Amino acid sequence: MPCLGAGASTPLPCEGARRSLAASAAGKAARVGPGCLGSSLAWCPEANGPAGFSCFFPVESNLLEEERPADVAAQMTNRMDPRCKTVDLDKDLVDWRKPLLWQVGHLGEKYDEWVHQPVDRPIRLFHSDFMEALSKTAWYVVFMVWTPVVLYLSWVSYTSLAQGNTRLFSSFTTEYSIPVHKYCFPFIFLLGMFLWSLIEYLIHRFVFHMKPPASNYYLITLHFLLHGQHHKSPFDSSRLVFPPVPASLVVVVFYWLLRVLLPEVLGLSMFVGGLCGYVVYDMMHYYLHYGSPKKGTYLYGLKAYHVKHHFEHQKSGFGISTRFWDYPFQTLIPEETFEKED
Repeated sequence: MPCLGAGASTPLPCEGARRSLAASAAGKAARVGPGCLGSSLAWCPEANGPAGFSCFFPVESNLLEEERPADVAAQMTNRMDPRCKTVDLDKDLVDWRKPLLWQVGHLGEKYDEWVHQPVDRPIRLFHSDFMEALSKTAWYVVFMVWTPVVLYLSWVSYTSLAQGNTRLFSSFTTEYSIPVHKYCFPFIFLLGMFLWSLIEYLIHRFVFHMKPPASNYYLITLHFLLHGQHHKSPFDSSRLVFPPVPASLVVVVFYWLLRVLLPEVLGLSMFVGGLCGYVVYDMMHYYLHYGSPKKGTYLYGLKAYHVKHHFEHQKSGFGISTRFWDYPFQTLIPEETFEKED
């Protein structure tokens, strides 16, 4: 199984972790999941994660200083699972010393295979430091930026509905229009969250997992920017959530669509529910990569599901916050793949 939970900031206080760390310091091979290429973490086999992906800890640099080669990409060669690969800076299809975004478009037919060989090392996308900074976001920034917006727009929606001026179908007929009371706000809000779950699925499947034509440099580049870089480097903690600046552009588009399709306050109420759904999605996505949910919980199952999506079933399992839409769209990852590992 691949190694999820890479890059955890605090070493896990279990005896297995300490034994693994001691083995690494002695130059012995630390156990690392085969899904990682060049992982810099060791696995604690006493953790409760399925097939060993939920409990990882960083190998402390001061204990391994003497065995560190100058090349960061090769520093874990002597401690990796033999099924893992390292990034060979001289033989890899791209030059890791330079920004990757403008290189991947030249890979052509080799791009799809290359992008689904994950590495546990950061990726630089842009030459510009400013653009590079805009493409990175700490997980808590999403919560800090959008939660106040959700709270404020929820208050605006509720107080506007409380005025009693909102009616459905009023643009077609006044005689048979239906009043929308303030007590309907929670249901409209939840409907917006449900709508977001569908949008989440559709974007992930048809946009993020489109297969760009091998001959189209620009579509390959766009795909790598949107999602390919996440599959190439799934443990880059700075690129697990959407940066607020580009996210704002998408948010404005969906707000405009709902304002056009629905009465003003009704559209706003559904929009704020969808925005809350997006925040929950981004927080869950980060947690599925770095969290250690308790065995048997809902998040535990989602994490195992997302692991499978990243490392074995890239063409299925597109639900992140829920598997619901994988059922009607027939993209559910087969259950037997989980049973084999229990």
